[in-house]
Amino acid sequence: MKTLYSRGTALGAVIAATVMPGIALAQQTADQPTSTGLAEIIVTAQRRTENLQDVPIAITAANSETLAQARVENVANIQAISPSISFRVTNIATSSANLIIRGLGTTGNSRSFEGSVGVFIDGVYRTRAAAALQNFLDIENLQVLRGPQGTLFGKNTTAGALLLSSAAPSLNEASGVAEVTYANYDTLIARGAVTAPLSDKVAVRLAGLFSRQDGFFTDSTTGKDLNGTKTRAVKGQLLFEPDENLTVRLIGDYSFSDGNCCYATSAFVDGPTQPIIDLLTRFQPSSSQQFLGVLAGLIPATAMTPTGRVLPARDPSKFEQTLNGDGNQEIEDYGGTLLIDAQIGEGTLKSITSVRKFSVDQRDLDPDFSGADIFRYNESFSSRFISQELVYNTKIPSLNAEAVIGAFFSDEKLRMGRSLPWGNQAQFYWDAIFASLGVAPGTAFAAPGTWTTERMGGTAKSYAGFAHLDFAVDDTFNVITGLRYSVEKKSGFFNNAFYRPIPTDVFTLLGIAPSPAYDETSTNKALSGTLGLQYRPTNDVMLYATYNRGFKAGGVNMDVNAAGTLINNAAVYNALPAPIRAAFFGNAPAQAPLDPRYKPEKVNAFEVGGKFQYMDGRARTNIAFFYYDLSDLQIAQFIGLRFTVLNAQSAKDYGVEIENMFQLTDGLTLGLDGTWIPHAQYGRDAKIDPVLSGSRFRFTPKFSGNATLNLDQPLGDNLNLLARVQAQYTSRQLISTATLDEQGPVALVNANLGFKLPQTGVLIEGWVQNLFDKTWFTQTFPTPLQTGDRNAYPGSPRTYGIRVRANF
Repeated sequence: MKTLYSRGTALGAVIAATVMPGIALAQQTADQPTSTGLAEIIVTAQRRTENLQDVPIAITAANSETLAQARVENVANIQAISPSISFRVTNIATSSANLIIRGLGTTGNSRSFEGSVGVFIDGVYRTRAAAALQNFLDIENLQVLRGPQGTLFGKNTTAGALLLSSAAPSLNEASGVAEVTYANYDTLIARGAVTAPLSDKVAVRLAGLFSRQDGFFTDSTTGKDLNGTKTRAVKGQLLFEPDENLTVRLIGDYSFSDGNCCYATSAFVDGPTQPIIDLLTRFQPSSSQQFLGVLAGLIPATAMTPTGRVLPARDPSKFEQTLNGDGNQEIEDYGGTLLIDAQIGEGTLKSITSVRKFSVDQRDLDPDFSGADIFRYNESFSSRFISQELVYNTKIPSLNAEAVIGAFFSDEKLRMGRSLPWGNQAQFYWDAIFASLGVAPGTAFAAPGTWTTERMGGTAKSYAGFAHLDFAVDDTFNVITGLRYSVEKKSGFFNNAFYRPIPTDVFTLLGIAPSPAYDETSTNKALSGTLGLQYRPTNDVMLYATYNRGFKAGGVNMDVNAAGTLINNAAVYNALPAPIRAAFFGNAPAQAPLDPRYKPEKVNAFEVGGKFQYMDGRARTNIAFFYYDLSDLQIAQFIGLRFTVLNAQSAKDYGVEIENMFQLTDGLTLGLDGTWIPHAQYGRDAKIDPVLSGSRFRFTPKFSGNATLNLDQPLGDNLNLLARVQAQYTSRQLISTATLDEQGPVALVNANLGFKLPQTGVLIEGWVQNLFDKTWFTQTFPTPLQTGDRNAYPGSPRTYGIRVRANF
C-alpha cells in the first residue's frame, strides 16, 4: 500500500519550503480585497460583531462564496478552509463523525460521545457532528474557533467550535439566488433561496436543496454504485422587527437523505482469514465437510457451486468492492429555532430556543465488508433534543468592561436499536474458524437468521451558567476573565430484546454474548473558565495570551458489551451446559458486571498569539502558539468483537499556527496556511490499549498546510475572470485507533476557473478537486470477525464539474 502514498511531490516541497520557515497558516478571506487593502473580516466569536484582527481567539472565517469555491459543501472537506481542522467519518455517522482541531477531537467510534469540537448552527448546539455532514443549505458564513469554549457559548467544548449561520430574511427588498452544480459520478447539487419583505416589519426567506451523488465505489459483481447518497432539504424563516429594540426570527428546517452508504471500503491488510473470505465470495459449499476439504486441498474449489460474485480488484485506486444485501441508509434531520434579540436596559438579551429531531436508520448492510455472506446489519439511532439559552450582552461603564452573562439548558433523549442476522455462509465460515482451533464442524451454531436484537438508549441533561468579562484597562490593554459552572446528568441502558436461546451460538462460545443488561446514570459537575491578556501597541498589532480550562462530561457507554461479556452475565453463563463451560471457559467462575460509565475529559489550554497587519493593509499575519495539558481523555476503541470506552490518564498536545494573507494585486491574493504540531501524545498508561499508550494522537500530522492563489480580475465593466489554485499537504499520520497503521504524506491540488458578471450576479465556474487523482486513506479499522484483517476508507478520487450561480 505504501506505493500509493504521496511521499513528497515537487509541489509539496515548494509548499513546505515556503510555509515552514514561518509555519504560516492562512485562511481564505471572507470578503474580497479592495484596492486599498484586504477587507475586514467580521466575526461573532465573542457574542458581538468585531473585526477578526481585534479578537484574542484563533479563528478561521469564510462566507458562502468562499465555501463554494473551496468545494466545502459540508464539513467533509473543511480542511480546504484551514489545515488546523479536519473531519473523519466511517460507516455510521452518528457514532463515527469526528471533527478534529489541532489534533484534538473525539477518539474512536461511540454512540455515546458528544464531540470535542462543538457544532453550532444558528446558535443551536448539535450533539453529533453528523448533523453538519448533510450538504449546507442557505449558510451565509462559517467560523472555526480553536481552543476550549465555554464562557461564551451555551455548550462547553474542549477542542473548539464550528459556528454556522444561515442567511437572514431581508426587510429591504425581494431577492434570490439559484445555484446548480453538475459533476462526475453523476453528481447534481441544486440549491436556491428567495427572500421578500411582507411589510416594513415582517420578512420571509425560503430555501431548498436537492443533491445526489453516485458512490465512488463500484460493486465488482453487479456494477452497481456503492456509497451513493441523495438529499432533499428545505428551510423557512420568518423575521419580525416591530421596532428597533426587538427582533424575532423563527427558523424551521427539514432534511432527508438516503443511499447505500457507507460500507464499501478498500482492503488495507489481508489477514489469515482472507483465503476463506475469497473462497466464500466465489463459491457456495454444499456442506461444511466439503468446504473444509477444499481448504485442506483435498477437494477442488470448482466442486462447489459458483455464486456469481466477483472478487474486487486489490488496487484501491479502482474503488471496487463486493458486498451482500440491499443496503440502505436514511438520515432525517429537522427542527425549529426561535431567536429573540431584545434591548433591555443598557444591553441586549438574546434568547435561543430550539427543538430538534435527528435519526439514522440503516437496513440490510454488510458489516463484514466483504463478498462473503457472513452476516448483515440493521441499526437505528434517534435523538430528540431541546435547548434553551439566554445571553445578556452589556457594558459596565464603572469597570470599563464588556460583559456576557448567560444560562443554558438542554435535554436530549436517545434511542438506538440493532439486529444482527447471520448470512447464508456464516455456518461454513465459523466451522472453518473453529476447525482451526480443533473444534468439530457443527459445534458452533450459525444458521441463517437473526440471532440478536439489541435495545440501547439514554438521556443527557445539561445545566450551565456562564459569564465573560472584557475589561479595558486603557486604550491598549485589556484583561479578559470568564467562569462557567456546569452540571451534566446522563443515563444509559442496554438490554437484549431477543437473543437466540441456543447455548452453542457462535458469540456464546466465543464468550462475547449475551452480555449483561444495565441501566446506569452519571452526574458530573465542573467549574471551568478563562483568563486572558490583550495588548494593542499600535492600530495594526494585537498581542494576546490566554488560559482556558475546558471540560467535556463523562457519561454511560451505550453499547452491547459496555458492562462486560458473557462471563459478566452470571445468570446466562451459569445456565450453560457444564460441558460447554468446561471446554470453552475452563470452568471459570462468573464475574460481576463491569461499570459502563466513563469519566469527564479535561484540558488546561494555554495560548499566546499575535495578529498583525502591514504593507498598508495589503498583508495580514496571525500567529498562535498553543499548549494543551489533558487528563482523562475519552477514547473509544473497537477491539476484536467489542467496543470499549477508556479514559487516557494524561496527554499533551502543542504546536503553532500562523495565518498569512497577501494582496499581491487588486484582484490577486495569496494565502499560506500551515499548522505544525510537533507533539500530540498520550501518556504512558497501563489502563488503556498498549497501541495507544505513549503513542501519538491519531489523525494528527506533524505538519499540514494549504497554499491558495485566488484571482478575481475585472476584464471590463461587467466581466470578471475568476481563478483559484490550491495545494494541500499533510505529513504522515496514524489513521487507526486500534493499530499503528500509517498514511504517508499526501499532496493534493485543486483548481477553479470561471467568470462572473457582477452587475447581473451571474457566475459560471469549472472546478476540479484532487487534480492528479492521488489515492490515499483517511482511516483504517479492524475488519469485524476477521482477526488480523484491516480495511480502509480512501479519500475522494479526482472529481470535477461546473457550477452556475445567478442572483436576482
